[in-house]
Amino acid sequence: MTRALAPEDLAALTVPSDPQLLADGSVVFALHRADLDTDTTVSALWRLPAAGDPVRLTGRDGEPGWDTDPAVSPDGSTVAFLRRPGPGEPPQLWLLPLAGGPAVPVTEAERLPQGAGAPVWSPDGHRIAFTAATVRGGPARRPDAAAPVHVRRLDDKADGAGRWGATVHEVFVLDVLADGMPGLLRQLTHGGRHAGRPAWSPDGSRLAFTAAADLGDPDGRADVELTGAVHLVPVAGGAPQVVGSARHVGGPVLWTADGAAVLAVGRADVTIGNAHLLRLAVAGDEPDRSLSGDLDRNVMVGSAAYPGAPPVLTADGDVLFCVRDRGWTHLWRVPADGSAPPRPVVTDDHTTVTGVSRPAGRPGDPAHGRVALVLTTPYSFGEVALVGTDGGRLEVRTALTAADLPDVDLVAGEPRSFDVGGTTVHGWLFRPPGASGPTPLLLDVHGGPHNAWTGMADATHVYQQQLLARGWSVLTLNPRGSDGYGEAFFTAVVGGWGEADEADFLVPLDQLVAEGVADPARLAVTGYSYGGFTTCRLTARTDRFAVAVAGGVVADLTSTLGASDLGLMLTRVHQAADPFTDHERLWRQSPQSEVHRVRTPTLVLHGEEDHRCPVNQAERWFAALRTLGVPTELVIYSGGAHGFVIDGRPSHRVDYNTRVADWLTRHVPGR
Repeated sequence: MTRALAPEDLAALTVPSDPQLLADGSVVFALHRADLDTDTTVSALWRLPAAGDPVRLTGRDGEPGWDTDPAVSPDGSTVAFLRRPGPGEPPQLWLLPLAGGPAVPVTEAERLPQGAGAPVWSPDGHRIAFTAATVRGGPARRPDAAAPVHVRRLDDKADGAGRWGATVHEVFVLDVLADGMPGLLRQLTHGGRHAGRPAWSPDGSRLAFTAAADLGDPDGRADVELTGAVHLVPVAGGAPQVVGSARHVGGPVLWTADGAAVLAVGRADVTIGNAHLLRLAVAGDEPDRSLSGDLDRNVMVGSAAYPGAPPVLTADGDVLFCVRDRGWTHLWRVPADGSAPPRPVVTDDHTTVTGVSRPAGRPGDPAHGRVALVLTTPYSFGEVALVGTDGGRLEVRTALTAADLPDVDLVAGEPRSFDVGGTTVHGWLFRPPGASGPTPLLLDVHGGPHNAWTGMADATHVYQQQLLARGWSVLTLNPRGSDGYGEAFFTAVVGGWGEADEADFLVPLDQLVAEGVADPARLAVTGYSYGGFTTCRLTARTDRFAVAVAGGVVADLTSTLGASDLGLMLTRVHQAADPFTDHERLWRQSPQSEVHRVRTPTLVLHGEEDHRCPVNQAERWFAALRTLGVPTELVIYSGGAHGFVIDGRPSHRVDYNTRVADWLTRHVPGR
């Protein structure tokens, strides 16, 4: 007998990441699981042979471990990875010989007290580059948590990391000796800005990375201008130099096979719109070019809640990259010189790509012409698969979700499209098994606003599956501003949060009521981040919702500058507003300006250490509702960042999902 997915099932669920393909066709990957005993996400490295079941490489079954970010050496003999000695401890770099033998540490806390970043092998396999946190202008040490924090710039903090203080991320290179032991460790950059993951030039002489455009300029204002650029630094030593003219780039970069250009993901200037796969010439007069622009879709490098993977080169020098289309993340291929348009590799509308390996092997090797992927589907939270670099049949090699949750029946959503004043709004309608006639219905609003719902299995919103088991329907919509429907749709809410997209929620609800799917007296709304903003705003502007849950709330757009880690970006770029002269417009769009109209019972959920949407936004919304006599409760998750619902403490994630389902059904019974 099967059952619905429950919040406690998060402890049984394993999810793969970072696939690394070897020449023999085997795949090394990290496997993650929420551990309720340690209240952390634990992880270990595994190897999937060309035939057979996965074999554990690190740690012991039944014991927690924190091994992540595997990177296989160019000759396939060694895996570099990060290991934390305990929950919350800084990770250090380790090497594991794949032929057998124990893993050995190659960096140490004495030299890198704040830990190392993800490893990147040099083309010859003799060096590893990575970023590491260090103290600006001082000796290696862990910052004193009790010391005063001296703030000089607007980028002084980041959600999930807190205040940087004097901490910056610089580029390091470690020599790896012939016996696999560590050699010289050198710090290559001293720019006083946060460097992104480095990429080796094909000849191993230079590293490319992203950083603030004013790297090395103590009087720079990139934090105010919101600019980031690609930089090159000689491995032998020297000052970094900017390459290309693009000034809104970030994340991992990639060299072309001939070393003539660096490929980066971003935009030429600081505007809202699709991120492009950009070709930036290293020398000469070649202008920057977009290799992905013909697709009119966003290039996805992958991050929490934004599925995708960094671009990789094929054996013949083309580029594999991810884009989002109608909610799903697909894999495409394009020549690195832009000589032909992109062509599809994996574009199944029931598959999202969340990890891509670099190719491996020579002609005749089992892996030649293939890459390893991590895929999610409506019925799986993540599987390892193989596919040809030109496309073709997907070979799914694992059945992790089926093994983890053999008695759980996941309900998939039905794709739906709605006409809203001539604009098509797409989404998914989830119906309880065996439903006929009107049911309670939850409108679930995604964040961003430039994110998107998809039809894949979702470990963040487990409450949706719980509500289906209790007789509810769930509607997830991708309104104007959502990713995957073209740049015009993507930018339609710039300067119009809550105004440009309001009808995109209400018109579909009216249609489902008219169809007899939704009971108009039993409608509910929830959302997180921008979804929390929308939940607050809708309940202030209509009384059609019987109950609401607002998470990660932003309710006052006039107060983000200086409070949010992205405050200036949210105001100047997302709202196209001046934080000093457009106060009236920002206040008009803010839910807080209309909170006195709310009558809907509302549960408010928020992370205590949220630096994206600060917790006082939730406190103010709750306090206003309480003062007005509206039934309301506030739950603050200790130490929780903005993304705690995705990768925070497992106990918090279980609690969050349980509270959402229970609050809704307390106020609106299901069956």
